[in-house]
Amino acid sequence: MALMKSANENPAQSDSPAKLETSWKQRLSAEFDKDYMKNLKAFLKSEYQKGKKIFPAGDKYFAALNKVPFEDVRVVILGQDPYHGAGQAHGLSFSVPPGVPAPPSLVNIFKELQSDLGIQRPSHGTLESWANQGVLLLNAVLTVEEGRAASHQGKGWETFTDAVIHRLAEEREGLVFVLWGSYAQKKGAFIDRKKHLVLESPHPSPLSAHRGFLGSKPFSKINNYLSERGQKPIDWNLH
Repeated sequence: MALMKSANENPAQSDSPAKLETSWKQRLSAEFDKDYMKNLKAFLKSEYQKGKKIFPAGDKYFAALNKVPFEDVRVVILGQDPYHGAGQAHGLSFSVPPGVPAPPSLVNIFKELQSDLGIQRPSHGTLESWANQGVLLLNAVLTVEEGRAASHQGKGWETFTDAVIHRLAEEREGLVFVLWGSYAQKKGAFIDRKKHLVLESPHPSPLSAHRGFLGSKPFSKINNYLSERGQKPIDWNLH
């Protein structure tokens, strides 16, 4: 299960195993032996050798999975690919590390959070407290080249994250899948709506948020569903 460990290391010397949380490793280890993953690894190694900057760092590729064990997932918020600006991506969809300004899509998420639940916009854009409560912040593609949005699409990550979603949809019950935008909706089209709650709306990007994301009230819908099933609602406050 080896992928590049750090964006700052020489890839010829850093073929260290990417650590994957145990419950996910049990379910996904076979993926790492498949041709698509070998091709993806070769592509990433080649990009590093060309001196390209890739985000997030290699030890953050699987941060979303490592934060939320398989059995603890309650909500899946599916993003497209990581932020491509320096210092922004840290392995959780839509989230940025402490001290990094919230990108436009995240600003709109916070606007909707305030409109929906009355929660004031936080002073940071780090969504780790959501992950700590079982919100899987998963991007469809787990790496990107600096300054080039969508540059690693079609290289194999989508197959890997499809495996993640299939496992959750098939082995779990009563999850909430949040699919913002047509890309996420196509990726989640196979999810059984009788077994899980699937919330769809336009993407929170400034290009589309006013076409139905703003006003969609996803956060209250998630908590109502969880409460109806006897589960503790998510505390969406970011302290």
